[in-house]
Amino acid sequence: ALAIYWEARNQPTAGQVAVAQVVINRVNDDGFPDNVCDVVTQGPTYKSNPDLPVRHMCQFSFYCDGKSDEPPIGDEWRQAQTIAYRMVNSDYLIGIADGATHYHATYVNPKWNKDMLLIGRIGLHIFYVQR
Repeated sequence: ALAIYWEARNQPTAGQVAVAQVVINRVNDDGFPDNVCDVVTQGPTYKSNPDLPVRHMCQFSFYCDGKSDEPPIGDEWRQAQTIAYRMVNSDYLIGIADGATHYHATYVNPKWNKDMLLIGRIGLHIFYVQR
């Protein structure tokens, strides 16, 4: 729910579901951790403090941007929780992201996307799968 909220709360519902689907696709991919929490918090940590992620180096940017991850109570947070619950506990819109394991906002152009197969765009996110 935190990944959906912080990464896509300003996106259409389909975009929020697609971000959630990327998390699920990663859980189901041998190249990533095998549970939702470990996927969302994946990234390097400091040797001196293994619980502290290296700033701006995480798979999901909200987790290591240095800001609080505590969402405000409200409709956007409730929607993120509902989508997360449905994605984990049912076949709710399985496949909306067409197997995507990566995404980025339209206003950035990361180097890693050169080696990916473009799936498509939903809202302000572009989705990819590894070749």
